[in-house]
Amino acid sequence: MESRLSRLEAVQSMLLEIGQKSSTCTDIAEFLQAVHASLGRIMYAANFFVALSDLDGKPNAVRFVYFVDELDEAPGRGELVTLASPDQSPTAWVILNRQPLIMTAEEHNQHEQDGNTWGWGTTAEHWMGFPLLDQNHQALGAIVIQSYDKEHTFNEEDQALFSLIANYVSSALQGLQSMDRLERAVHERTAALEFEVAERRRAESLQRALYEIASLSAGAWDTETIWGQLHEAISEVVTAPNFLIALYQSSSNEITIPYFADEKDADAPVKRFKYGIGMSSYILKQRKPCLLDRDSYRELLAQGAIDHPLGNEEIASWMGAPMMLNDYAYGVLIVQSYDDNVIYGQSDLDILAFMANHVAVAISRLQNERAIRLAKETLEEQNVSLNNALHQLQEAQSELVRQEKLASLGRLVAGVAHEINTPLGICVTATSHLVQELKLTREDLAAGTLDEEGLNQFFDIIDQSLRIMTTNTQRAAALVRSFKQVAVDQSSDSVRAFNLRKYLDEVLLSLQPKLKGKPIKVDVDVPPDIQMESFPGAVSQIITNMVVNSLVHGYGDGQEGTIKIKGRVDGEHVLFDYSDDGIGMDQTTLAQLFDPFFTTKRGSGGSGLGAHILYNLVTGALGGTVKAISAPGMGLHYSLKFPKVQHGKIAA
Repeated sequence: MESRLSRLEAVQSMLLEIGQKSSTCTDIAEFLQAVHASLGRIMYAANFFVALSDLDGKPNAVRFVYFVDELDEAPGRGELVTLASPDQSPTAWVILNRQPLIMTAEEHNQHEQDGNTWGWGTTAEHWMGFPLLDQNHQALGAIVIQSYDKEHTFNEEDQALFSLIANYVSSALQGLQSMDRLERAVHERTAALEFEVAERRRAESLQRALYEIASLSAGAWDTETIWGQLHEAISEVVTAPNFLIALYQSSSNEITIPYFADEKDADAPVKRFKYGIGMSSYILKQRKPCLLDRDSYRELLAQGAIDHPLGNEEIASWMGAPMMLNDYAYGVLIVQSYDDNVIYGQSDLDILAFMANHVAVAISRLQNERAIRLAKETLEEQNVSLNNALHQLQEAQSELVRQEKLASLGRLVAGVAHEINTPLGICVTATSHLVQELKLTREDLAAGTLDEEGLNQFFDIIDQSLRIMTTNTQRAAALVRSFKQVAVDQSSDSVRAFNLRKYLDEVLLSLQPKLKGKPIKVDVDVPPDIQMESFPGAVSQIITNMVVNSLVHGYGDGQEGTIKIKGRVDGEHVLFDYSDDGIGMDQTTLAQLFDPFFTTKRGSGGSGLGAHILYNLVTGALGGTVKAISAPGMGLHYSLKFPKVQHGKIAA
């Protein structure tokens, strides 16, 4: 019940947003984009489009004024598209029948099995289209939502909501289309007015002045000269010895006077004042041009329509025009005359108003360019800081990776040293025992008590001791030999030739201290004839990290398991598979496996760099690829592919 109430509140909020957007928006595509965004909050709306019928009356022709789809490419915006017949196009069916159509993929396929082509594009799992109707129940077009996912279908409540939304969109679109027609009429009227002005004697001067105003937005923001240039441009078409520019600051609700030229006053009475004072505020309140003579000006003063007038009141003629753009007032242009021979008329006011609008555009561009320039400078400074921080992070990461490699080698040294200690200890014990027996035999010989039986026993002890010493010294030598090669390779960036199987055996032998005492079996299935010319250090580091990660993260204490290593040749590449049957990991953890410093054993010896180093070595030094597959309870499987031969590369 609570969920349903929340959804109803979301629907109510959406309908309110649609109504507000339709009253403020002048662009149909922008309005429909807002509808789409709001619709996505109450139902699945990944695929949504609106097709409007051709206003010129071409049958079966629509324009896809808004089109968002996960799979299909959008038609050109504004492009006139001729639909198929209602039996071949679900969109045409909805528009021409003026009825909703809801169908599943099964119903869509059944329709096509009957021998009919049913629409274009990818078949949806659920398709829902409603007609957009005007007040006379005539079709304006169609609004459609669809899903390619079986998990997202539209229930009866979704259908009812979408029907309601279609009605609201229909009403809004009628208003927007009426606004389009009104805007066209305004444009036509403006064009006619410009034509009439161009017919007058000041046509060339007006064009030149407009050019000067437009060029202001292309220059630098120089307040010392920009307003003087504007005064000169306006003076070419209107007699304006007395000229004032007032700018409105909405943030502080103040009016500033950046430019003032007057025949009687050298300076403006005030440079900054609160909105509501003077003739500038009067024009901003009226939001339209105003033409006054001496009598009408004094009448306004007498009526109190002008609060606290500023400047010289001995005017013969006065006119002011707001600088408006998109219903926002940037300020006011004011021209006045003290000469009874210079009286402004309606044509002068029309020209001033016309130019004021162009000045508003120029001011808007100047402000926008200034804001963009400041934002760019700020962004460049931030980029420099970010680049420096990134460089430092990369250096720190490289140092940590290097330290992790050295730590890995150190752990290998410690393990091998511990492992060598056992056979060496046995050799020391056997040697001590042999020395003691030799001493006793010599004493028996000196005393004349050494018989044949005692001599044979001494020989047996020698033989047994030598066998023990030989076995253990060979074992220690093998460990040292494998460790020596692996250690040299891990600390070297050189390319050399080696046999992959033999080298794996040496690496695994050096890892015996890690595996000792654990019920973990390692199976190696690698042919003995794979000859490589690559970076053995990278290979040993990769194997070491894989095995250590399996032991640390894959298996619990005392848990039995098997690690399998397979390799085979595929042309000029080696396919290398590594897998364990440990606890595995979920998809969230798997997605972060190769991220630096990510570990599931934080605080328990895990650095979070093992898999990251592995990934970098495979993709960098070896020039290959690596993929990881895992699931809870299914262990971890690495699939590697890298060239057998490295040509002129240096390990990273």
